[in-house]
Amino acid sequence: MKSTFSICFYVKKDKQKANGMYPIFVRITVDGIASRFNTKLDVSPDIWDAKAGKAVGRSAEAGRINRMLSDINASLNTIYHEMQRRDNYVTAEKVKNEFLGHSDNHETILALFQKHNDDVKQLIGISKTKATYQKYEVTKRHLAEFIQRKYHLSDISIKEITPMFITDFELYLRTACKCGYNTTAKFMQFFKRIIIIARNNGILEKDPFANYKIRLEKVDRGYLTEDEIKIILKKKMVSERLEHVRDLFIFSCFTGLAYSDVANLREENIRKSFDGKLWIMTKRQKTNTDVNVPLLDIPKMILKKYKGKLPNGKILPVISNQKLNAYLKEIADICGIKKNLTFHLARHTFATTTTLAKGVPIETVSKMLGHTNIETTQIYARITNSKIGNDMQGLDKKFVGIEKIYKEIAL
Repeated sequence: MKSTFSICFYVKKDKQKANGMYPIFVRITVDGIASRFNTKLDVSPDIWDAKAGKAVGRSAEAGRINRMLSDINASLNTIYHEMQRRDNYVTAEKVKNEFLGHSDNHETILALFQKHNDDVKQLIGISKTKATYQKYEVTKRHLAEFIQRKYHLSDISIKEITPMFITDFELYLRTACKCGYNTTAKFMQFFKRIIIIARNNGILEKDPFANYKIRLEKVDRGYLTEDEIKIILKKKMVSERLEHVRDLFIFSCFTGLAYSDVANLREENIRKSFDGKLWIMTKRQKTNTDVNVPLLDIPKMILKKYKGKLPNGKILPVISNQKLNAYLKEIADICGIKKNLTFHLARHTFATTTTLAKGVPIETVSKMLGHTNIETTQIYARITNSKIGNDMQGLDKKFVGIEKIYKEIAL
């Protein structure tokens, strides 16, 4: 932040040495608060000008002292301006400590963030995905813009990250960046990861996130009903492009695979399992967990349709996720479906309409989706009214005896 800064050299007459020399001290003042220390230089009172704060005369000794004082002045100015650029705030004591070598090694938050992201980039395809790397990069960009806007700095010391800094960053994401609640929470999770690294490496002693709770709101994720799936299947597509997109979407509705896992699917992932039937056997790109899904008739037919017709070992006509979602909007319009049709909606549809609504246990659905935590599956899936109706059908017959008792007392 902006501050006032001055340097003044003076002698301590009450510390006069036996040889008559005075020790030269320096006083640093930042925002009216001073800090002092001994320069370890001595000067004869005969050549010292208290008003000018330097030695006078043409003697070699005066020249030597003034050169040393000039070097100290330059170093203090450099430290002050670097600290202004780097830190949340500057004090005279901090400038003095850094000059004397008493300060801690200053790591900056964006420098550490960049190192972390560079490491993640090298792990893409090994233990990290490109999507994860991109999310860290976007978080870093938002953080850099926040630091520039709030503190007028290009970076900031990690030691300056306080609980107030964290809440201010959250407010910036919600207001200036117009991020939704869950998007903001995700960015804060990525930022917290960098703070954890700083703590694990001894850069930070206290955890500024200690009293900050990151909570995700439960979202009622959309899905297609069986009737809506039928509408899409029956509708004649006006182009081969939309037909390919429709097939990919329906394939995911009946397998639960995410876009990246469909894109990576190859012939070797379609195998006969213990029951002699064809299964999809692959790993989720996002979590590297095993995914084994029995192939239902509809995805079998889709695979048969494209068998031997695609290049580079592909078994499905995959295009970019961005184009895929754009074309799905066209399909929604053509079919008169008002829901926000995205490829990930197919995964939600598999969890709800294709499996849970048909009585498949949630533990089985969780395993097929490749979730490591069943709570994640509960977010994706919901019990439909039709399933409640089917489950409750015939329950009245089991309470005939109790109903008779009530009729008797009601008469």
